[in-house]
Amino acid sequence: MKAVRVRDLVLGTGVPKICVPLAGTTKNKILNEIKELNKTEHDLIELRIDFFEHYSHVNSIIELLKEIRKIYFKPIIFTFRTKNEGGMNFIDEDEYFKINNYVAESELVDLIDIELFKPENKITEFIEAAHKNNIRVILSNHDFYKTPDKEEILNRMLRMQLLGTDISKIAVMPKSENDVLTLLSAGLEMKQMKNLKADRPFIALSMGSLGTITRAASEFLGSCITYASLNNNSAPGQLSVDDTREIMRILHNN
Repeated sequence: MKAVRVRDLVLGTGVPKICVPLAGTTKNKILNEIKELNKTEHDLIELRIDFFEHYSHVNSIIELLKEIRKIYFKPIIFTFRTKNEGGMNFIDEDEYFKINNYVAESELVDLIDIELFKPENKITEFIEAAHKNNIRVILSNHDFYKTPDKEEILNRMLRMQLLGTDISKIAVMPKSENDVLTLLSAGLEMKQMKNLKADRPFIALSMGSLGTITRAASEFLGSCITYASLNNNSAPGQLSVDDTREIMRILHNN
């Protein structure tokens, strides 16, 4: 499997890394969250820019990232989650890629999350441009309505690889315990396909309270990152960063 290195972090080997999403609406709130987060044990952050009050203003976003970089030195995932996939705001495709391209060119972040269900030509063009700026790409799909069958989950994740992503991510909503088992089975199959079809790090999780176990058991699943909250959850089912670290420590040592 092709491990992904971002700064001093290696994704795809060892214990899954803990990422804390930041969903502040103003620059001051985001910077205060980071100051608080700097006191906790975590590995990287995800800046959910769709929560930011100036989410469509490129200059405001770049200025925010510059301020963040003055006080935060671990890896940053930049994410504009669209309304269709559970985000806070609608944005057209041209604006979506314009913002992500500006951020990639700034080199102020380490990874950028791009949604799978965008035009393939725009995705591949973005990945190529991001790589030229030493930015890693996460291709993602979030289904807040259901859990597709296992074959569909695997097909989506393998399609992400074919498009050239560095990390594949899928998050689904379970309606029953069987749905959680479907996601667990798909993740385990991805893990067991290492160096065959699945040749790079991935993230697979089930959302909501039913899916919480998939966040805690990410090492068993083979996921390279698990998401945990500081104060406010950016997705249903997230555990706190402290609880996540303790659970993962217990499971890893046993």
